Order: sequence, then C-alpha cells, then structure tokens
Amino acid sequence: MTNSPITRHRFDLEERTLEFAKKVIRLCKQLPQNVINNELIGQPIDSSGLVGANYREANDALSKKDFRHRIKITRKEAKETHYWLELLIDANPEFKEKIDILLIEALELKKIFLQLPTNLLNRGIGDWYLFDVW
Repeated sequence: MTNSPITRHRFDLEERTLEFAKKVIRLCKQLPQNVINNELIGQPIDSSGLVGANYREANDALSKKDFRHRIKITRKEAKETHYWLELLIDANPEFKEKIDILLIEALELKKIFLQLPTNLLNRGIGDWYLFDVW
C-alpha cells in the first residue's frame, strides 16, 4: 500500500455497515412498544445486521463469482432495510427525522453495493476483494 492520497485513506465498509446496524438497533430501542412496533422492530434489526454480515462474507469469498453473489445479497438486505424503515415511519411518524437519516444511509449502502463489483473489477485490481485501494 502506498502513501498516495487515494490509498492512504481506507474506505472501511465493514465499520460503516456495523455502525449502520447499531444505529438501527438504537432507534428500535427508542420506539414505543405496541402491537404494530412489536411486529415491525425485528425486521429492520435483522436486515440491517445482515448487510454487514453478508459484506464480511463477501470479503472472504472464494472466487469472483462468489464475491459478486454475496455483494448482491448485501445489496438486497440494504434494500429490505430501507423498506422496513419506511414502514416504521408510517407506524411512528414522530420518529420520522431519526428514521430519515437511516433511510439515507440504507440507500447509500444499496448504491455502493450496486457499483462495488463493477468498480473494483474495472480497475483491474489483482486482489479484487480488497478495499484499501479506495
């Protein structure tokens, strides 16, 4: 790894996805307990956690095909988290501002995981799954 401005700053998606899941958990702990929330809360917690878990699995992929497949799953989990957060807003409009921040992050993660395999492979990176080139 060189000390160029591009490679010096590591783009740590493992940390970012972990923080995203933690923020979803913290939000869900704040929501009032009622019949609707009790049914909804587990869904975004599960899917947001799976964003990071599947991304970590992708980093240990055995092949390019395996990597692409796992990144697709990661993207789907981000999209699913976005869906459940939208439902939480409907059930808890008083939390809209807090949930909107998470919606933006879910959308950004979805976009990142949509472009990630193509961007890395187009750069001709030998170790295509390493991200210290960002």
